[in-house]
Amino acid sequence: MLIFSPFALLFVFFLFLFLIVLFVIVHVGIIAIAAEKLGLSVNQIFLFLMASLIGSHINLPLARVPRPPDPLEETLVRFFGIPYAVPPRVAERHTVVALNVGGGLIPTLLSLYLWFKHGFLLSPLLGVILVSWICYHLARPVPGVGIAVPFLIPPIVAALYALLMVPQKAPAVAYISGTLGTLIGADLLHLRDLPRLRAPVASIGGAGTFDGIFLTGIVAVLLA
Repeated sequence: MLIFSPFALLFVFFLFLFLIVLFVIVHVGIIAIAAEKLGLSVNQIFLFLMASLIGSHINLPLARVPRPPDPLEETLVRFFGIPYAVPPRVAERHTVVALNVGGGLIPTLLSLYLWFKHGFLLSPLLGVILVSWICYHLARPVPGVGIAVPFLIPPIVAALYALLMVPQKAPAVAYISGTLGTLIGADLLHLRDLPRLRAPVASIGGAGTFDGIFLTGIVAVLLA
């Protein structure tokens, strides 16, 4: 298990602050209707969002893939006053493919739960395909970080699709479409790009896509 923060400390602080404000709003009753449409209680939604934020620091290793060797150093030596460049030493490196708990595991489990709880058939599937297609074309490998996607696009696309296609169950469909669509389109379909990242860890649902998945959950809650 790998534990590290994909975000700057200040950004995490603001996310926690936002959750506290959201929790206050929940108990005023604004999001209670959305919670009911999702099939969850108000407290369950807050605990889920908090667990997602905390779980974003935890990554479960799945596999290792080789990546191009990195030059470690280049030295110059002199022999009888003549400079000779020593070939740079290289080390075989690997990228650890991991599953982020907060941005990958927890949202996937909740999506599957909502899918079966509401008895959905094709409506979330079409939304997942749409969001996956868009995320696949927008996602870009960021060396040293991971696969990044514009964080506002998945929740907006998922929300619009859900409101147009399944308005009576828009929150649940938006959450499923946005979450699974982002994971598939931005991460899983870009696994072949991992060697280009030159990063020690590539986290599915981690840095680069977590913010989009996290916002998808919040937007889904607010849809009602």
